[in-house]
Amino acid sequence: MIRRLTAVVAVSAGVLVGASGCGTETEAPGSGTPEDSVVIDVRISQGTVTPTNERIDVAVGQTVTVRVDSDADDELHVHAVPEHSFEIHPGTGQQTQFSVEVPGQVALELHETGKTVATLLVRP
Repeated sequence: MIRRLTAVVAVSAGVLVGASGCGTETEAPGSGTPEDSVVIDVRISQGTVTPTNERIDVAVGQTVTVRVDSDADDELHVHAVPEHSFEIHPGTGQQTQFSVEVPGQVALELHETGKTVATLLVRP
């Protein structure tokens, strides 16, 4: 089962319209995402990042998939043991996966924008 966090942001003439939701769904076979993966969809657009400061429950060893659409370069830093860093470039559909082996709170931060995308609450 996949727990998916989605966020959509539209920017037009200086007006920001957003919607977000959290739900669970099963990824289609052949999608490249493990069936028990937590999926976090991230959008970086004109300096705005969604989601920000989300709290997401995951289990030790569970795969976390981060999918990014971005209009700028950045670096996603996962403050886990061991730490992970992933380069982000302008484009859509960038995807990375990792797992956390130590219980606790793990921040996912973007270095260039200085935003915390999410905090993973890693349970044994």
